Amino acid sequence: MQYRSLLDVDYKQSSPCKLQKQHHYILGGTIAAVILSIMGVVIANVHTPQDKAIAEAQPQPETFQVDTIELALSSKSTTTRSTKYATPIVSTKTNNPDTPKQQVQPLAIENLVKQNNVDPSVEKIETITIKKGDTLSTLFSKRGLNTELHKIMQLGDKVKELKSVHPNQKLHFYLQDENLVGVELETSVNRRLKVVKQEQNYQADEVVRDFETRTQVASSTIENSLFLAGRRTGLSDALIMELANMFGWDIDFALDIRTGDQFSVIYEEKYLDGEKIKDGSIIAAKFVNAGESYRAVRYTDSNGNTDYYSQDGRSMRKPFLRTPVDFARISSVFNLKRKHPILNKIRAHKGVDYAAATGTPIKASGNGKIVHHGTKGGYGRTIIVKHGSSYSTLYAHMHKYAKNTQVGKRVKQGQIIGYVGKSGLATGPHLHYEFRVNGVHRNPLTVKLPDASPLPKSEMARFKSATAKQFAHLDLYSSTVLAQNQN
Repeated sequence: MQYRSLLDVDYKQSSPCKLQKQHHYILGGTIAAVILSIMGVVIANVHTPQDKAIAEAQPQPETFQVDTIELALSSKSTTTRSTKYATPIVSTKTNNPDTPKQQVQPLAIENLVKQNNVDPSVEKIETITIKKGDTLSTLFSKRGLNTELHKIMQLGDKVKELKSVHPNQKLHFYLQDENLVGVELETSVNRRLKVVKQEQNYQADEVVRDFETRTQVASSTIENSLFLAGRRTGLSDALIMELANMFGWDIDFALDIRTGDQFSVIYEEKYLDGEKIKDGSIIAAKFVNAGESYRAVRYTDSNGNTDYYSQDGRSMRKPFLRTPVDFARISSVFNLKRKHPILNKIRAHKGVDYAAATGTPIKASGNGKIVHHGTKGGYGRTIIVKHGSSYSTLYAHMHKYAKNTQVGKRVKQGQIIGYVGKSGLATGPHLHYEFRVNGVHRNPLTVKLPDASPLPKSEMARFKSATAKQFAHLDLYSSTVLAQNQN
């Protein structure tokens, strides 16, 4: 029997690619890029199709980018406000998910002066885009401001972010008669460190702008690829990965995905000045796989812990992941009478092989302790993790091990422990994965995994009250889309 995957490419023909180590919840960017680069399937979209191409990244400038603005203060001053916005009613996703990030504008000069009691008029702003190799010392020295830099550095921890500037950050010099009146560093898209001169001394403060949160929805039916289905509804690669991770304990995305599977997602986007800056979190989601429906909602408990839960209050995070490699193809299943492809004789295959490009991250399927780390005969480079007293998992044919992995080290579920390769007896790059219960090999694809514990009874009333609206919105939206599809 041959199994279809989200990515139907034979690992023997795959081009090797080296993927960087990332956390379980943020693998989307790199892994998705590899997957999408070799996909050419066009799928049918149920809701809000978007076909715009991703804009290519612009090259970094080789020299200083300096913008100088000559001006005098106007009589009318402006103010900068930090405003919190309420989440609006759910609306359909229509904007381009790849809207370029907007740079936060520096404070208006008159605002800088008035709010900080600076008397002289600021005549000029000089803006510098920091490049690789720049230091604060060279930037100030180039402008003859060494004495001012020394005074600013006397502020200590308040200006520690100035001590380690990074490429592509923007630094604004506020000048009056070529004398420094203030400095402002954009530390992130919505945060700035401003330093303002007061008589002969300086004062430092952080300016934070709150994002406007907008709620969006997306839904699609899968024909060939979860990634293409998600992208054509406007979901970013990171959100698609988050969606897969939410249901990854119940659905094997390398084996279980079928044509006709559906998903609906309610999620957040973060805006500044009317422009999308980044994705927020998924609020609630529904996934229909092989006719079975799964639902999850984001909930923060009374202790401040946030996770995704089913409607009965059980965490979507189970003790074990179904698959330790994201979106790989199953090249060989559990088979006690399999003929070995190299030895050419019957040898039991007591695990599952996941074909993937060399360098693809391998994740620990559950919390545990490494009990083997090294070469193990035909297995090649192998790690074995013990999970409590009853369970253990084996990961073989690795290309290399992840850093900080050795015998005795504890690992967490989803932690990267190694990278796919073809060490040992292997015809191509893949992960050989075994699952053992009390020392006995079990089929990783069919073994019954322990369930997650529900929220404590003391938390259930609060949970149901907090999530009832999200589940209602999810059901309403899903039923509306289903009705549209049937028409």
